[in-house]
Amino acid sequence: MVAFLGSNVVVTGGTGALGTAVVAALRAAGAVCHVTNIVPAELATWPHRDDSGVHVTTGIDLADEGSVRRFYGALPPLWASIHLAGGFAMSPAAETSAAAFADQFQMNAMSAFLCSAAAIRAIRARTVPGPGGTKGGRIVNVAARPGIEPRLGSGMVAYATAKAAVAAMTQALAQETAGEEIWVNAVAPSVLDTPANRRAMPDADYSTWVAPAAVAEVITFLASPDNKVTRGAVIPVYGGA
Repeated sequence: MVAFLGSNVVVTGGTGALGTAVVAALRAAGAVCHVTNIVPAELATWPHRDDSGVHVTTGIDLADEGSVRRFYGALPPLWASIHLAGGFAMSPAAETSAAAFADQFQMNAMSAFLCSAAAIRAIRARTVPGPGGTKGGRIVNVAARPGIEPRLGSGMVAYATAKAAVAAMTQALAQETAGEEIWVNAVAPSVLDTPANRRAMPDADYSTWVAPAAVAEVITFLASPDNKVTRGAVIPVYGGA
């Protein structure tokens, strides 16, 4: 992989299980990471907390336009933005309130939209070349398998709908920014093999789940200057599931 050569990359939700793996992959490739955190307890054992190439900002509401604009406006010249922050909830449709539906949309779709829009503005404003002299930049969102295979969203309709919006938004944005070489893509995981998911589903077959490090490899490529042509993709990362 071409090194990021010290280029600045945002990772929202970067202190979670997938975020930890993504930051590790980016740092190994030479990126400087700007990470948002909403769960302070995660920082106590986070392996990147003492890395001088990782800058953490806490308490940002990523579904609030003003907060997002201020965060991106204060960054150094930006090459890429990776949007991992989101939320999950399950309930049958008849038991899902309007507030719960809106919460899923805010956490997943609205946060990805606001961060993507802010990243586009920041990338356009950059006055220095990207890594290796490249122009443009990269944006990576996270959809989900139920978002691109909606029948699998049975019992989690609010989540599936929000992630479907992320997938559609990714493709629309990719077309809108194609002429500027701002490549916008997304990954769509099935079930990630994380401690939280194992606790929630103790009887599941973990061998079919996807390791966060494997998803991080895909995300890091999409965010890198090595990705010279891929845009508008919503890439399934299902493993054996």
